[in-house]
Amino acid sequence: MPKIPALMIQGTGSNVGKSLLVAGLCRYFARAGLNVRPFKPQNMSNNAAVTPDGGEIGRAQALQAQAARIDPTVDMNPVLLKPECESGAQVIVQGKRWATLSARDYTARKHELLAPVLESFHRLGTDADLVLIEGAGSPAEINLRANDIANMGFADAADAPVVLVGDIDRGGVIAALVGTFAVLPKDERSRIKGFIINKFRGDTSLFTDGTKEISARTGWPSLGLVPYFPAANRLPAEDSVDLDRHGRFRIAVPQLARIANFDDLDPLRLEPGVDVIIVPPGNALPGDADLIILPGSKATMGDLDDLKAQGWDIDIAAHHRRGKAVLGLCGGYQMLGSCIAARQMAGLGLLDVATTLAADKKLAVVKGHHPASGCAISGYEMHIGRTEGPDRARPFFEIGGEPEGAVSADGLVMGTYVHGAFAADAFRNAFLAVLGADTAREATSGYNASVEAALDRLADHLAAHLDIDRLARIAGVR
Repeated sequence: MPKIPALMIQGTGSNVGKSLLVAGLCRYFARAGLNVRPFKPQNMSNNAAVTPDGGEIGRAQALQAQAARIDPTVDMNPVLLKPECESGAQVIVQGKRWATLSARDYTARKHELLAPVLESFHRLGTDADLVLIEGAGSPAEINLRANDIANMGFADAADAPVVLVGDIDRGGVIAALVGTFAVLPKDERSRIKGFIINKFRGDTSLFTDGTKEISARTGWPSLGLVPYFPAANRLPAEDSVDLDRHGRFRIAVPQLARIANFDDLDPLRLEPGVDVIIVPPGNALPGDADLIILPGSKATMGDLDDLKAQGWDIDIAAHHRRGKAVLGLCGGYQMLGSCIAARQMAGLGLLDVATTLAADKKLAVVKGHHPASGCAISGYEMHIGRTEGPDRARPFFEIGGEPEGAVSADGLVMGTYVHGAFAADAFRNAFLAVLGADTAREATSGYNASVEAALDRLADHLAAHLDIDRLARIAGVR
């Protein structure tokens, strides 16, 4: 096949900024008039997005597609691992469930996935001027190198040049970059065409000697030193470790062990005057919260067990008795009902509904409206299970003319399977206003507009601090 112009961004570890660098470069090259496609061979995240072609991919790749000004497709993230327990995960291949495997079994079967990964890559590259590839974790994890599809294994198979990113904010960046060089075999060292230092704070001239030392020990040129980018908090987070917040109207969210699709919270946390509090295990839900949101979960019954073990069920019941609102999203919606029928497991009993689990997963991009406010919404459904009961007679949304979700008789407890609805500014502001938030006084300029502005600022930031022309030449674009 003809060689695809591509550049792979790998990192010295997880959370060094690979996703944001790819997003910023996608926006930069898209603005320059190129047909850009983001690609991540293998991702591990319960923060997934539904694509218009009916599959699911990592949320970061959906953001990168937005940065590239194109619709996301399943080929942008052909393998998605969604952890369900400490040692196992659901494996999504080209948007659809392939298997649920333990870590050991996944390692044994990983060799089966290179073919669909390369198929997606080549399909994506057929009409692209540039494919920007994001690695996962670090290529220095040489114990995982056999049948690797996430880093050097993919780079070798696709003949893609690599740029290595180190995070100076966490410390030890010289050791991380030089150490990666030390453990890689010679052929993989030569595939790395340069390095980037990310998240620098302070006077960049103070690291000149550090940059020279890395180049002297590795032979790799420096392609830029990128200062810390504060506006990153205006973009959807990929990992639950990135959750943090501040404001006045208080929303409490229990941090479930298998929390999923937590980007539902991003439009809320970016509202001035709204404080989204992520409550970690071992802490009570705050008694002065105005709203409790039960987020999505990758393992609803396991997280419901954990929620009860934490005593959060007692906190939620007390919150409701005080006349305060509760909203359940997807798995959180299921928890609010009387039972989950797989084990006749008792739910929280705050909604008069019950859930029956089924093998088939519903994946759909949806549009509709919120009957209480009349506001239009759009989003996606990604769930296993069907929820029925008397409270469904009061739907939270209407989708395609059909009722969706449920509202309790007192109007304080609500549930829905729709993710992403809070990105609709009018609905979000109307929903918060009914609960007492002063959205009229402190309305945002719009969540999607905020994300778009942050992507443009990120592209400008990278253009100012990276050797963009050299990156383009390495990728084979110029």
